[in-house]
Amino acid sequence: MNAMKKVVLLLILQFLAAGFVSAQERGNADQAKALVERGLAHIKSVGIDKAAEDFSTKDGKWHEKDLYVFLQKFDGNTIAHGGNKGLVGKNMLDLKDANGQTFIRTMIDTAKSKGSGWVDYMWTNPQTKKVEPKSTYVVKVPEFEGLIGVGIYK
Repeated sequence: MNAMKKVVLLLILQFLAAGFVSAQERGNADQAKALVERGLAHIKSVGIDKAAEDFSTKDGKWHEKDLYVFLQKFDGNTIAHGGNKGLVGKNMLDLKDANGQTFIRTMIDTAKSKGSGWVDYMWTNPQTKKVEPKSTYVVKVPEFEGLIGVGIYK
């Protein structure tokens, strides 16, 4: 094999390996649900205020691959956001996805009416910079007028 073919083969293998690593960095539905359950246990243990502070800190404990925890009050106010601390204190009730769906309202309706469930919407993936299908698992937080959630890109 000549040197040029070796270089091309090496580049192809590096490209394929990078794609595999990227796919491995995505969390799945089971991991999202498990992170929500851990988050609920943390809220029960330390209280909503301390948990909200912890969830919004990028220390790794509340982040797994591309997953993070957020807390949303039923009035739309963001209490904690592991992906973007700048959203804490902002009302996201009327935020729309790429298709015009007010998905925060849908998350709130799901948590209030069913107690928990998955909400599908279209959102820009910060890793790929592309609008992709996203699904977020939400659960009503006991003794709090709000929900906890963790989303996955499909």
